[in-house]
Amino acid sequence: MDKMLNILLVDDDEIDVLNVRRAFKKNNILNPLHVAGNGIEALQMLRTTGAEAIPRERRIVLLDLNMPKMNGLEFLRELRADPELRTTTVIVLTTSDDDRDKVEAYNLNVAGYIVKPVTFIAFVEAMAALNKYWSINELP
Repeated sequence: MDKMLNILLVDDDEIDVLNVRRAFKKNNILNPLHVAGNGIEALQMLRTTGAEAIPRERRIVLLDLNMPKMNGLEFLRELRADPELRTTTVIVLTTSDDDRDKVEAYNLNVAGYIVKPVTFIAFVEAMAALNKYWSINELP
């Protein structure tokens, strides 16, 4: 079975996006990585159809919470309210270690909540663990 995932990273911080790309490269993660700078852009990308679209099958969202225009929790509420998108797998990848954010994210059915590691080496290890998780996890 093809384990290729279509990953949408929703993060407005260019350094964090670069770190995810570098961590993917270092871990030899070859899944397509799409990037949205905020929740509004991410919803547009998820709702797009046709050749430009992120395939609907085996799609996962890595979501930062602290973003302009529409933050991660607002994005999650909108995503879960959309019948076409409500089952999308979302893993929060954020700097927020706030318990209220964690509780709200889990109440919105996230598959995981990862606080961004401070060092790049720890970040690479976190991405490796995440890759291992989704390679053994059965996603629709």
